[in-house]
This record gives sequence, structure tokens and C-alpha cells, in this order.
Amino acid sequence: MIERAGAGPLRRLVVLRHAKSAWPEGVVDHRRPLAPRGLRDAPAAGRFLAESDALPDLALCSTAVRARRTWELAAAQWGTPPPVRYDRRLYAADVPDLLDVVHEVPREVETLLLVGHNPGLEELVLRLAGDGLDDTVERVGVKFPTCAIAVLAWRGTGWPALAPGAALLTSFTVPRGKHAERGKGLKDGKGEKNDKNDKGGKGGT
Repeated sequence: MIERAGAGPLRRLVVLRHAKSAWPEGVVDHRRPLAPRGLRDAPAAGRFLAESDALPDLALCSTAVRARRTWELAAAQWGTPPPVRYDRRLYAADVPDLLDVVHEVPREVETLLLVGHNPGLEELVLRLAGDGLDDTVERVGVKFPTCAIAVLAWRGTGWPALAPGAALLTSFTVPRGKHAERGKGLKDGKGEKNDKNDKGGKGGT
């Protein structure tokens, strides 16, 4: 399935939804901080990426506080974090907006991390995935929780060539901090409880 993207090196797009955020009264959406659970989960996301050999060459991150903090806590788990670019376009982005940003990435980048918001990220993963390993595509379609990580693999000479259906969804994981999950560590997202406070805001959830 990956071969449909054409010739070129194997590339990976790692999609990370920001960790659980808080809703302080009087704070605008763009400046909402992480909730206590988010502060525990974001480092777990960083550890998962390191352990699964999915560290990026470049990170693109929304300018929203909750996304920036997720990136900072995740990257702190690595010896040498890669360069990061904070891009306002990733806040409140739909699929065309997200693809516009991704298509600008230099061709020398082979693994790219995208940190942002729903519903755009979930829709992007489903749009790009022509197929998936095991039940990954179905699970993303059911729910893309906070701190969820999807890894898409494809072949192409450069990022402008990444098109809908061109990638293989190789993994979908929802890392959780041990304290928050009573020591269970990583979860796959199937048993996540809906959180009525994790849905709103123009900038995505």
C-alpha cells in the first residue's frame, strides 16, 4: 500500500493530539493550559516515541498553549530534541490547512511530528490513510483522544507529494501517565471515557 505514493525514501508523519487541557474561567481558548492529567500524559507520549523509534527530524506545533506545553514535556524526554516550528495555522486547522503546512516541510526531513488539535488531526489521519495495520483505521475513526499518537508511513521524493490515501497507518496509541491510569501505562484508546469538557473551542479540542 505504501508503494502507491511513488518512489523515494520511506517517510513518516507522526500525528500527536495535545494532552488533556484545563478550562479555567476567563481564559481564552488559545491560552488554556494543560490539566493535571495532561501534565502526566505528555511526558508519557515523549517516552513512547523514543521507545518506538519514532523520534522526529522536525516538529510542527500549534501556537496554542496546550499544544506548546505538550510538545515541551514530550521533547524533554529525549536527549537531543529536534528543531520545532510553532505555526499559528495549525490552530483551528482543517485538513486542507494542515496539508498546506505539511507540504512546506523540507525534503530532507524523513520523520515529521505534527502537534495540534481535533477534529482536524483525526480527519487528517483518516484522509491520508489508504490502509492500516490491524484495526488502526477503525480505532481512529471511533475516537482520537487527547495525547493520541498516529504514525503514518509513505514513500515520496518530498512532502508536497503526500496525498490522500497515500499512507499506511502503522500504529495508533494513546500513552497515559502511570499515576493517571493507576500504573497501567500505555493504552490503546478503546476504553477511554468521554469527557464532556474536552470538546469545545474554535481552536479544536
